[in-house]
Amino acid sequence: MPRKAATLTKLFVLDTNVLMHDPTSLYRFEEHDVYVPIATLEELDQHKKGMNEVSRNARQASRFLDEIVSKLDSIEEGVPLAPHSHNAATGRLFLQTQAITGDIPLSLPTSKVDNQILGVVLFLSRHYPKRQVILVSKDINMRIKARALGLPAEDYFNDKVLEDTDLLYAGLRELPANFWDTHGKGMESWQANGQTYYRIKGPLVTSLLPNEFVFQEGPNPLYAKVLKVEGKQAEMVTVRDFSHHKNNVWGITSRNREQNFALNVLMDPEIDFVTLLGQAGTGKTLLTLAAGLAQVLDKKIYTEIIMTRVTVPVGEDIGFLPGTEEEKMTPWMGALEDNLDVLNKSDDDAGEWGRAATQDLIRSRIKVKSLNFMRGRTFLNKFLIIDEAQNLTPKQMKTLITRAGPGTKVVCLGNISQIDTPYLTEGSSGLTYVVDHFKGWPHNGHVTLQRGERSRLADYAAEVL
Repeated sequence: MPRKAATLTKLFVLDTNVLMHDPTSLYRFEEHDVYVPIATLEELDQHKKGMNEVSRNARQASRFLDEIVSKLDSIEEGVPLAPHSHNAATGRLFLQTQAITGDIPLSLPTSKVDNQILGVVLFLSRHYPKRQVILVSKDINMRIKARALGLPAEDYFNDKVLEDTDLLYAGLRELPANFWDTHGKGMESWQANGQTYYRIKGPLVTSLLPNEFVFQEGPNPLYAKVLKVEGKQAEMVTVRDFSHHKNNVWGITSRNREQNFALNVLMDPEIDFVTLLGQAGTGKTLLTLAAGLAQVLDKKIYTEIIMTRVTVPVGEDIGFLPGTEEEKMTPWMGALEDNLDVLNKSDDDAGEWGRAATQDLIRSRIKVKSLNFMRGRTFLNKFLIIDEAQNLTPKQMKTLITRAGPGTKVVCLGNISQIDTPYLTEGSSGLTYVVDHFKGWPHNGHVTLQRGERSRLADYAAEVL
């Protein structure tokens, strides 16, 4: 049983879904103690079979628990976590070592695991009145039930990259109206390859990041990209104008400022990792495919496009589909088909036969892969597109991005307000995780697309519905 509140650290009771979401959560509570009820272990046991992420996490959590308690004769007094966590956690781990009958209301069936865990929390909070006993659960209903019984309950926050996604790095910023007054002194400017370069000093410089886009509207608009920041001076270069037809990418031109920025990072061979965030209809997939085709078929920088996405259905799952890996993935790739239709139509002069030939050529260079078979692969000189990346956990995202071999460019597309994976939120999505962790790396590009470009109907619907 947990020690008396000599140090008055908190006692966190873990629900099963926390361990299945992040097995390392045992080591994430710093100086506080962690309590694992028998019901939690029972549920872990039920979920250990299978090949999905949840089952893998359940097995890993069981291994961690075994590692912590296996070498001890008695676990009554709790097991110190410090030796197992490189001193990251200095509290103790307690397992339920006796039968506990918490006085939960009779209307709550004790056969349900959630209610057994609530009974344990109730018992512990009465047993240690001076100590804060807190239930940690990813299940909203479980937290509501706990609070209804007067028990403190919290979500597991440790996996959250950002508390408020409004603070997420946007990849672009508007310069203040007085920018040149405060930053123009001693400015150097020169031209090369049809672009203008600036070297500036001033108060804003320290907050700029490499590959961040800066813009200023007005009579003399400026659209530039930060090249590097060294101490108190930054170097910027004006961006290419992809809205002009002579700079079209596979027949596609940018329709707004953010799309122009996106095409600048997609077409830059120096940038290995691109993330594009945006609502439905902002052109993420179309711009990426156009840039991919231009660099695979015209410039021959990459050998082929590989497209993958998480197969989390919005409705019911469609079961086991017949055919090869490519054919099984086809229903998930409706977005790819729609965008290829647009890209094929852009070549009007070729005639029916020419278009058919182009279509076959394009098809031969785009491979659709399932995420389930990505482990252990290495992609060389490929243009890898990860669609619907907001449904990936940070761990899955790491697995995918580390597949990239020499000469491969990885593009992640997603809309963090459309997450279908259970227990994943805007703050803990793998997409938010990589945007936040990659910002400032010289070979990373990120743009948040703002304006929908589908149709006036889609734009109005997005606004009013």
